[in-house]
Parts: sequence; C-alpha cells; structure tokens
Amino acid sequence: MTYNYELLIIGAGSAGLAAAKRAASYGVQVAIVEQEQLGGVCTNRGCIPKKLMVYAADFATAIDDAKQYGWSVSKGTFDWQQFIHVRDRELARIHQSQQDSLSKAGVELIRGHAAFLDAHTVAIDDRPITADKILIAVGGKPNKPPISGIEYTITSREMFQLQELPSHLAIIGGGYIGVEFGSTLRSLGVNITLIETSEYILSGFDHDIQKIVQQGLEQRGIQIIHQAKAREIKPVANRLQLTTDGKTSETITVDTILCATGRTPNLESLNLDKAGVALKDKAIAVDEYSRTTQDNIFAVGDCTDRLPLTPVARTEGHAFADTVFGHHPRKLDYERIPSAVFARPEAASIGMTESRACEIYGEDAIECDRTEFTPLYNRLSGSNQSALFKRVIHRETDRILGVHLVCDHAAEIIQGITLAIQQGVTKQEMKHTIGIHPTSAEELFE
Repeated sequence: MTYNYELLIIGAGSAGLAAAKRAASYGVQVAIVEQEQLGGVCTNRGCIPKKLMVYAADFATAIDDAKQYGWSVSKGTFDWQQFIHVRDRELARIHQSQQDSLSKAGVELIRGHAAFLDAHTVAIDDRPITADKILIAVGGKPNKPPISGIEYTITSREMFQLQELPSHLAIIGGGYIGVEFGSTLRSLGVNITLIETSEYILSGFDHDIQKIVQQGLEQRGIQIIHQAKAREIKPVANRLQLTTDGKTSETITVDTILCATGRTPNLESLNLDKAGVALKDKAIAVDEYSRTTQDNIFAVGDCTDRLPLTPVARTEGHAFADTVFGHHPRKLDYERIPSAVFARPEAASIGMTESRACEIYGEDAIECDRTEFTPLYNRLSGSNQSALFKRVIHRETDRILGVHLVCDHAAEIIQGITLAIQQGVTKQEMKHTIGIHPTSAEELFE
C-alpha cells in the first residue's frame, strides 16, 4: 500500500522534534503535526520560561548578598512586564530556531489537530493523511482534582500568562512544580502558602532532600500547611477563599490559587480506540522499544506510562528513530536518570533513594554517607542555609546506588557525576578522585 508519509509524528514537543530530525537523518519521509506552538510544554509552559523566571528571581537574593560582600547597592525594583517582554522574545527566537531545524532536516510541518481514523490514517482538521508508521508524542497536561470551586484555580499553563504578580498565592500540591513556583515567586515578593497532603513536600525524592528543602522554604517565609487537602474554594470580594481539611481545618484568603496536583497524558480527541492503541493507567501502554499495542504505532514522552521528564522524552524520541529506522535497537535505563528541583535551596538526585535501596536490598545491605555543611559563599552572605551531600551505597559491592544533593548549582553538579553512577562507580573509586578546591562539589570525594 502507498502512504502519504513513511512516518507521521503527532506532537512537536521535545520528543516529537527529536524523533522527527533523527528519523529524517536516516532518509525517512517525515511529517510532524502540531496545533500549538513548536516546542511543547518545555519550551512554552515549562522548563525554559520557568528557568528564566528562576534567573530573574535570583537577582533579589544576589542584591542582598552583595552588600555583605562589600558592595553598596540599592534594593532595586522588579518589573514583571519587562521580564515578560524579554522572556517572550527569547521564546520566539527558540520557536524560529526549531522551525528552521525542521526545514533543514527536510521534515514537513503540518498545522492542525490530529485524530485517528484507523491504524494508518489520521484526520488533520478533517483532512485524511496516511502513514506507514505513526509516532504519538502529544505530551501531558495539568490535572485538576474534584474539589468544590476548583474552576477558580489556575494551572502551570496560566502561570506564565499572568499579567501581574499576585500579592498572595496559594499552591495546592507540594511536588516539584508547586515547589519551584512557590520558591521563585517568593523571591519576587509574593506571599506563598503551600498545601501538601503529606508531612513533607517533594514526594518521591530522598527523605533528606524533602526535609532540607522544606526547611529552607519555611526559613524564607513560605507557609506550608502539612498533611492537608484543599476542600473548598470560593470567591470573596475579588479574592479567593480556600478551606483545607487535615490535622486542623484552615481557611485562608488569597489573590490567586495555583493547582499543581500533577499531570496527565494529553490524549483527548485522539480517537486512540480507532487505531487499536491500548492504555495503561490513563497513559499509552508501550513496550521497551516504545511500540504500542498496534504494531505500526509508537509513543514517546509524557503521554506514555514512563518518566515525564524532557531529557527522557527527547532520548526516547531518538531511541525510537534509531530502533525503527536506523536498525540500532535502543532502550532506556530508567533507574539512573538525574532530576532536579529548581527551588531555593536547589536539589538534585540520581539513582536510588535510601528507602528504595533498602526496599530492594534490605536495610543491612545499605549504608549512607551524609554530609551537611555551610557553603563558603554563605559564610559571608549571612545565609543560614546548609548544603547536603548524600550517597547511598551497596555494602557488599561498594557500588554507589544513588546521590542526592541540596546546594547551589545542585543540578549542574549532578550532571558531572551522572555518567559515573551509570557506569557503576564505587565509593572507593570516588574517594580516590581529586576534586577542585574550594568548591562545594569536592565534598563528594571526601
């Protein structure tokens, strides 16, 4: 049978763009469909604008710290509108760069909404297009729980569309999205109240990271309501009233409420049933090579039941193209993938948490090196924020199973040891490594 394309990709986010260009490099005729801006969540409503916001917020602390280092500086003021202007200018540059890279690779960009008609046919705004193989890379979207008045909340998508900063922001959810927004906006002068269902924020991270980041946020004036759930939201005199249930019932009045209770695959209106694509826990079920239950259809990125991280999605896109078109089968190791929380304090991890390692190997088989110290920078700045370096070690083999950091530039530091952890570095090998002095990272080699 003759098809319009050898490969049709639905979604031009990180995963889709990576797969399109890699497949095209193998001489494949590729088209990619996108109904919004190129780059997906990461470029437009996630990683990039978020990190730019973090950079903007860091100047507030830097100005205060400068005085302790001998500088005579005024406090200065932050212009949110000016920041939006330069941020959007940078995003526009990225969009153009992404479009240029598709053109250079010979990938056809089709604008519109895609929905399956059958396993080889997709309707794009009622225009049928056929392909031998189809890759689904539609990403995820914010999830809102069934709370009375939840319609009055905004999600991470709308956070980047705010025309002015609120005076008081409540955040429902203490995962990395809620924590990062809370931390960043606190630096920009916003009062923050964060509602978390557990005793500690950042579920899934090592307990020491949870504890130290939480302490750091509270020291900066962020109110965290622990072991509580949002029960009701209602408008009151141009503001919003939020009532929680938990150990105690609390009612607070704020300007804006951010719902950061997780994300879900963006699968609405795709008509996956018509293509014979099955789901698992509301995500597309795939095998280790990203193949769905329909042989010619694949899925990568946040729409699958795997790790929802941009570098993972991008690598899955590359691996799909290498496997299917490059004839070099590749599958990912999801056990040793680094992650970070761009809060202040910043945290980063790779590998197993202490609890996970004990669960797999038993408590007696695991030892942990834990170092907490005051960074040199903080000695003059006056900050009482400590740094944490933790290694999770398998006693019998001496292999380092996980590393967990809380410190300035934690994400940059974790990158430097990721390959070592993936290659099975031991505690002894790391101990014999000579670090750079004076740095925080040298503590890893002590």
